[in-house]
Amino acid sequence: MGYVILFLGFAAAYLIGSIPTAYIFGRALKGIDIREHGSGNTGATNVFRVIGKVPGIIVLIIDIIKGFICATYLASGFMYLAPVVRPEMYRILVGLCAIAGHNWTVFLKFKGGKGVATSAGVVIGLIPKIFWLGFMVWLITFFITGFVSLSSIIAIVSVPIFTLAFGEPAEIVVFMCLLCLIIVYKHRANIRRLARGEEKRISFFKKR
Repeated sequence: MGYVILFLGFAAAYLIGSIPTAYIFGRALKGIDIREHGSGNTGATNVFRVIGKVPGIIVLIIDIIKGFICATYLASGFMYLAPVVRPEMYRILVGLCAIAGHNWTVFLKFKGGKGVATSAGVVIGLIPKIFWLGFMVWLITFFITGFVSLSSIIAIVSVPIFTLAFGEPAEIVVFMCLLCLIIVYKHRANIRRLARGEEKRISFFKKR
């Protein structure tokens, strides 16, 4: 019975992660399918470009909260009901389910975003100091280049390095490496555009 309860936690995390925030905002604010505009991605950056800065920032925050809630409160609740797995490992697995839900949402025929924001929320819940280090790498790269995609790739590549440098447990290092692989894979179209010089920069300060 304990493992059934833990499995329900995985399912709940997947469904929470699957909430297609960008798609909902596109429909609610503009009556559009965000997948048919801009880059076609159901993520905060595409909302920022297509709908506006404020909606983009709100979508970003909600997607981060999805990952954070799953890796902390949701995981803790199910672990309390069935404490049959090490808490840290269960939080990692629940967080991974939330990220999978965002990237391959059941509500949009298993096509979703790139998982950066939801992954950030999970990392905040697991190891806040690693998130802040990765975020600083993201900020520095973004202010130098103006590319959200390149900043996200470099930041996520730095995260496993930070976990190794701080001597985090092996499961955390493996999890961060897996996140790195997933996010880089989801950015493969951006990588091709960057190589061709076709990737678009984004600015938070210029008027639309």
